[in-house]
Amino acid sequence: MASLTIRDIHKTYDSEPVLHGIDLTVQNGEFVVFVGPSGCGKSTLLRLIAGLEDLTGGEILLAGETVDHVPPAQRGIAMVFQSYALYPHMSVRDNIAYGLKVRKTPKHEVNRLVNEAARILELDSMLDRRPKNLSGGQRQRVAIGRAIVREPDVFLFDEPLSNLDAKLRIEMRTEIKNLHQRLKATMVYVTHDQVEAMTLADRVVVMRNGIIEQVADPITLYEKPANTFVASFIGSPSMNFLSVKLIRKESTFFVELSEGSQLNIPESMHNRFEPHLDQILTLGIRPEHLENVREGHPAVANVQVNVLEPLGPHTLLLGQIGQENLTAQIEARSAIQPGATY
Repeated sequence: MASLTIRDIHKTYDSEPVLHGIDLTVQNGEFVVFVGPSGCGKSTLLRLIAGLEDLTGGEILLAGETVDHVPPAQRGIAMVFQSYALYPHMSVRDNIAYGLKVRKTPKHEVNRLVNEAARILELDSMLDRRPKNLSGGQRQRVAIGRAIVREPDVFLFDEPLSNLDAKLRIEMRTEIKNLHQRLKATMVYVTHDQVEAMTLADRVVVMRNGIIEQVADPITLYEKPANTFVASFIGSPSMNFLSVKLIRKESTFFVELSEGSQLNIPESMHNRFEPHLDQILTLGIRPEHLENVREGHPAVANVQVNVLEPLGPHTLLLGQIGQENLTAQIEARSAIQPGATY
């Protein structure tokens, strides 16, 4: 396994810039996930690392050595695509072994590598089957097995679970996580699904419009997003953003919501807020940090309830504070009703 370094990467298609100076280092054995909306450049970046696209500018280093002009097959990189790309007329065994045979690997070594990959991925009993006789999750495991036998320095995954149904995606997430822990491999994974990113990654790279907005571990992204885009993209349901005014009464700071409610700011945070006194600010509140008022406790703000969405362990409340939309995660069996104000 090896480290991967990306320095000032630019990519342009027909005079249209797609990537704008990407810098990133992936440590040896690290699992890094690129996440962002469609068209943000994450898959393009992965293809540049693999050598499937030419750089417009910058350089890519593997284990400290530049690989910009090294052919894809010689980079020590294995890529798992969104489509399984399996040969339908070949058995599972032959699909996994295909790349090894092309490179004229000795037969005994091919057998050893294929059997080891099958053991890791629990494909032992399926080696003689054809792809048409496998489920979607099993086909994806075969595609991963084909990557494993190459014993690459870096694994690249380009949205490998997007063709699977919800249940299979969860199962395959677990399998890929377990695979990383067993192989201790350097892995770079692309997805548009922030839940996948948060559950798989050692570090998450959040991208938008061809730039990196933030790189951090999942908990840091959730608790300390760098900007409103990251705050809104990470977390499900998405964070609420409310316009507030910062005011001071005697020695205490408050933020005042548009409909007049006021929230006290802890004294420990006063120094950070004082320069913004009497300014309009954006307050971010995650739905899971809101709750309906218990009997005997004062309400912080009144919410007009529009829709309730029961989700089993909890319910999502979609409503409004004044003219601004608000989502709250409340108790599953709350007495709150749509159309009322609480």
